[in-house]
Amino acid sequence: MADLKKQFEAAVANSKNLSERPDNTTMLKIYALYKQASVGDNTEKKPGFVDMVGRAKWDAWNGVKGVSTKDAMQQYVDLIESLS
Repeated sequence: MADLKKQFEAAVANSKNLSERPDNTTMLKIYALYKQASVGDNTEKKPGFVDMVGRAKWDAWNGVKGVSTKDAMQQYVDLIESLS
């Protein structure tokens, strides 16, 4: 797990240096996997209807509910590597 954590931290750093900005759907996937890997299942209150960005992020994070920290980290690493 320590090796995966190092890969995850490197992927987080690499995500800030991608050659081009991913589309919104991919950005939401990156966000959701990051939150799942670093925080765990979403337990926050769903944002109101007028907060469309917050709501999209909440929905994306909630969509990976139940994914283990290890699996979320690996999926995040794989996704960032595919974009690099």
